[in-house]
Amino acid sequence: MSKMRVVVTDYIEPDLEWESEEFKRMGVEFECAQLKFAAPEELSAFAAQADIVIVNMAKFNAAVMDGLPRCKLIIRHGVGYDNVDIAAASARGIVVAYVPDYCMNEVAEQAVMLIMACQRKLLLQHHVLAASAQKGEWDFAPVYPMYSLHDKTVGIVGIGRIGSMVYRMLQGFGVRFLVCDPYLSERRRRELGIELHLFEHVLRESDIITTHVPLNAETHHLFDEPQFRLMKRTAVLVNTARGGIVNLRALDRALREGLIAHAGIDVWEEKEPPDPDFPLLHNDHAICTPHLSWLSEEAGWNIRKKIVEDVARFMQEKPPRFPVNSDVPIRFND
Repeated sequence: MSKMRVVVTDYIEPDLEWESEEFKRMGVEFECAQLKFAAPEELSAFAAQADIVIVNMAKFNAAVMDGLPRCKLIIRHGVGYDNVDIAAASARGIVVAYVPDYCMNEVAEQAVMLIMACQRKLLLQHHVLAASAQKGEWDFAPVYPMYSLHDKTVGIVGIGRIGSMVYRMLQGFGVRFLVCDPYLSERRRRELGIELHLFEHVLRESDIITTHVPLNAETHHLFDEPQFRLMKRTAVLVNTARGGIVNLRALDRALREGLIAHAGIDVWEEKEPPDPDFPLLHNDHAICTPHLSWLSEEAGWNIRKKIVEDVARFMQEKPPRFPVNSDVPIRFND
């Protein structure tokens, strides 16, 4: 019987020497490449003999999977999996897994940081300091009006793993909460001790909104011009989830027109990184970060270990920890 073969199509780590040693110890053949922007035929050629494919950002569509006759499991290196065609994988008997529990604290911390930075107008404060230093006297006019976070209403759209962490982190700030999550179980709702509200109510009544939902057909451009028009003109919107959840061009217009006051954005649509002339990058009412809410030394090792654990589970004929298409039976031996 041939050895199990694992390939990595693209990765963000400095190197995969640790993985190479771990797989060698497990008796697994291993190969990695940097094919993030590769054409389908190049991805297929590289991974053609793989039993397990680990992918970060490369696009895995039906054309790629047609060239993977041995593949039984695709592991998405990350929390989301919108770069993998789940329906195509299911149709070909390939199980797709992901790692939704490796950077929960980090993303929640980034969301809270952006909430605070927007509410306190951090970038405008910096501009005021620079301008005042040039004048030789303070001029605070550009940052007015400034509002306290205390006693404000925070809307949380999606209160899963990360949204619930943001909820706990913000409880010490003396804020009220409005939560929208139509998929939250009754048991979990009782555990959190919250009431659920309609999305439109959260939009109208919240002073700050932070979103923590997956990107799919239902949530694509969940925040667009009609939603911005429902929000308070003093409102702050924060997105650390997925870029396509917010229409960023409409957001830029909404900020410039004063429909809402401020936005904190860590994730991007169209392309990442965004083009240098992307309008939101030049908007004084947006605090933008480079899609690194996942980043910490701890999280980086956490995901690496969890992915190797999923490979080990496969070798023991156990399912991955978090399968996306769990209705597809895993082909352990063929």
